[in-house]
Parts: sequence; C-alpha cells; structure tokens
Amino acid sequence: MRTLRTPADRFARLPEFPYPPRFAQVPDGDGGELRMAWVEDGPADGPVVLCLHGEPSWSFLYRTMIPVLVAAGLRVVCPDLVGFGRSDKPERRADHTYARHVEWVRNLVFDVLDLRSVTMVGQDWGGLIGLRLAAEHPDRFARLVPANTGLPTGDFPMPPVWHQFREAIQNAPALDIGRFVQSGCRRELSPEVRAGYDAPFPDDTFTAGPRAMPGLVPITPNDPAAAANRAAWAALAASPTPMLVAFSDGDPITGPLAPILRRVMRGAQDRAHPTIAGAGHFLQEDAGPDLAEHIVDFIRATP
Repeated sequence: MRTLRTPADRFARLPEFPYPPRFAQVPDGDGGELRMAWVEDGPADGPVVLCLHGEPSWSFLYRTMIPVLVAAGLRVVCPDLVGFGRSDKPERRADHTYARHVEWVRNLVFDVLDLRSVTMVGQDWGGLIGLRLAAEHPDRFARLVPANTGLPTGDFPMPPVWHQFREAIQNAPALDIGRFVQSGCRRELSPEVRAGYDAPFPDDTFTAGPRAMPGLVPITPNDPAAAANRAAWAALAASPTPMLVAFSDGDPITGPLAPILRRVMRGAQDRAHPTIAGAGHFLQEDAGPDLAEHIVDFIRATP
C-alpha cells in the first residue's frame, strides 16, 4: 500500500491545540504498516474518554472539549483516522474500506494502547467506527456517546442532502477541506481554524481518505459492510452499556437518527438525553464545551 505522510511543519501553528502528537505502527491490511497518530491529555490512571472524529476532520475537532474533560479528571484520547490528521494517508481510494478503518482503530486503541472501561464519543464516521467496535468488543466499553452519527445498514434511504454531499466531495476537482467543515457549522470559523482543518492536506494527492469515506457508507442492503452493521445494531440494541445520545439541533443529515437511538437502544432507556442547541453537524466546533459538560455529567451519573 502506497502512502503519503503530511510534513510536520504543516501543524506548526494550530490554534488552541498544544497537544504533542504520539505515533504507533499498525498493520495496513496489505502486508505492510501504517503510522497512526493520536493526542491525549489528562491523568494516565483516569477514566478513559475515546474521542473519534469523522469526515473530513481530525482530532483538532476536539480541541475545545479536551480541557473540560481533563478538568474533570478524565484521560482523553483522540486518534486521527488513517487518511486524516497526522496519520498516514493511503494514496488510492480503493485502499479505504469500512472494515479496514474499524480494524485500524481497533488495533491502535486495544492492541497498542490497551484501553479499557472506555467511554466512546463518536461523531460522523467516528460513530460508524466506534459503534462497531462497541458492538464487537463490549467488554472494553463502559459507556457510549453517539453524537450526530449512526450505524447505517443500507436498509433505509439516506436523505437527499447526504447524497449531495457525497457527490460534491467525491467529484470536486480539488477539495477545500476547511470550506466543507465550515458548511457543517453554525458559527463562523476563523481563518486560523479553517487552516487547521486544511493542514493535513498539502495538496489533493493527500485527500484519498476524505474522498473515499462517503462511498463506504452502506446505502444498499447488499453493501459489503451491511451485514456487519446489522449485527452490530442488534448487539447494541440489546446491550446494557449506558448510552447518551447527544445530537445537535441543526444537523439535517443525522438528526432523524437521534430519536431512533433513544428509543431502540437498551442502554439509552430511561435517561435524559441532551439536544445541543445552536450547533450543526460539527457540534464539537459549534458547542464543544457544552457537549463536554454533558459527557462529564453522564460519566458521573454512571459510575
């Protein structure tokens, strides 16, 4: 597998993100290895909060949440998915599969970091990956926080706005990553923050990951990932693992999934679930500290 690695100087002036990167090698699924990156903060022996980003962002997305979680005594771990952030970037879209992304994250957080009693926070693709891991490795997870995400099986249609996004990101002559993130936010991002989202992608040769991910979402019942997602959905629906469904009030893509998760998932029953006000798809950008406070309260309420 041929990969690219973003030069370190691209990340030299990130606003509000002082966390030094850490790196580990994971099998690439093709006979070689990939370097995955993550940042972490908080006490090494504190309860673990695993924050998984989505498309086309990276761990920078969690920068306003990390201080709130750490102040509550939590150890926060934020990986960069393969193809994003400081992690290696396979050059071909075909090198990206749903199964590989699940395995890459599994290898990092379990085999390398040996995380246990995890509170998983997953937004967008972070939820698609994190919920699969929680279903397939329930002994590793203490709590689940799906936030503007889901677990699609291809059995129900995606909304038209999602198809428009997929078409745009797969076929744009060149990707303006900062613009795509801005389009999913309610508040105006500063030029410095937009540059932070652009940083992992010096030119379009680095963008195979962002371009590939929309095509990996199961939209037909016979999609390669559909059966595994159906099994994960069934496992999570029956699981007693506490779940906090923390969606924003302004995401047209994932918003309709919030009441379904709250109703169907056993771990979400008989719980007050927040709706994060004034936030779009990237609720971490629009209301990160608010979301983080809800997570802290959830952890304290489910010891």
